Formats: sequence, structure tokens, C-alpha cells
Amino acid sequence: MGSLTGAGRQEQQRRTEQIRANLAAVREDIAAAARKADRDPSEITLIAVTKTYPASDVRILAELGVLDVGENRDQEAAPKAEATAGLGLRWHFIGQLQTNKAGSVAGYADFVHSVDRLRLVPALSKGALRYDKELTCLVQVDLGNAEPVDANTARGGVLPGEVPALAEAIAEAPGLNLGGLMAVAPLGADPAPAFARLHELALSLRSTHPSATMISAGMSGDLGEAVAAGATHVRIGSAILGIRR
Repeated sequence: MGSLTGAGRQEQQRRTEQIRANLAAVREDIAAAARKADRDPSEITLIAVTKTYPASDVRILAELGVLDVGENRDQEAAPKAEATAGLGLRWHFIGQLQTNKAGSVAGYADFVHSVDRLRLVPALSKGALRYDKELTCLVQVDLGNAEPVDANTARGGVLPGEVPALAEAIAEAPGLNLGGLMAVAPLGADPAPAFARLHELALSLRSTHPSATMISAGMSGDLGEAVAAGATHVRIGSAILGIRR
């Protein structure tokens, strides 16, 4: 790749400063929410959701110390991961996953947050073994959403009563680690009760799988409620990278 022109360097610097400022504000929001909930901010991992944004933004995030990156479409994530190889990134796949894409996702992802059916488990296991890696998987829980929307991840998942069986299948699958639970708050409703329910389910899961400590919950609009309910990982996109035109 050729070097940037003067105008290109200026644009890159402008973009870096924009992301830096947004990132500082988001980190302060996380810290404030943690303090309010009497939690240590270091317990909460920020995942920058980079869907629709270019690999150049991912490189800027890495330069600014953000190494956890989220994507929700394999066709966009796979080439972006390849283009940013060597940066020490941890890739989180957070969107609805088709079984026939599981092998591809296993090639670059470190975490899959959206395991929502048993059929995905052997497909992800096969992919993890093919790439000789341990892939951390979370069970996606349905907290009352019926229809997918264009958000950081489609609303969906298994019903609460189905969590134990799916979690056990992940825990027993070669190449997979059971990380915990993920959910998206119900669209148009108060997220607090839903996230409280997610926390209850997470505690129940830990009684049988003590290492499954991840709670992936919270986006730009419901960050505070998620942190108050014990979220360990929050998925933030537009608040960091801006509204994509």
C-alpha cells in the first residue's frame, strides 16, 4: 500500500482525534455507571462494534488501546480481520450466525456471543478444531424480543428454560469454552428488568459452570442499566465511531 498523501494524512489524523474523543466519553460513561453500581470499572470490557466501518478505523482503535472488536456479519468481518491481522485484536462475533458460516467465523473469532441453537455447536466445534484453537461461546438468551432489528445484534436467542441444555452442549464440545450469557434488551421497553433477569440466569449458570462468568449486555442506549445488572462486556458502536452515513 502506498503512503498517504498530505490530505490523506490530515483526514486520518482528524478521524483519530474524533474516535479518541468519543472513546474517552464512552469510557467515562462506563466508569460512572460502574461507580454508581459500586463496581470496579476494570471489571467491564468494552467491545467496539465496527460493523460498516473500515479496517482503518479498527487500526485506529488498536492504536488507542481498544483490542476487543465486535462484528455481526461474517462477510464483512472475515476480510476485516484478515486486513488487521497482527494487531493483537480479540474478535467478538455478536450477530445471528448461520450454520454454514460457523466454520468461517471460527477461523478469526475469539468469542461467539450469539449461540442460539444446538445445531451451531457441532459446526463451531468442527471449525475450532480445524484451526486448532479454543473458541469461547456464549448462549444468547431471548429476553422478550420477537423480531430482529438492525442493531448491534439481532434480537433473538433461546428461552431461559433452554439455557442449561445449550450451555451443557457448548461445555462438552471439543474446542469450545462456555463463556456465559449474552442478551439484547427488549426493543422499546425498560431494559432494567430484562437485564436483572439475565443476571439471575447468569448466577444460575455459574452454579453448574463456575467459569462461565461473562455477561454480554448493554449498547450505547442502555449501558448504565447493563452495568448495574452485572454486565462484564458491553458492545458499543455508534457512540465511539459515529453514525455511518
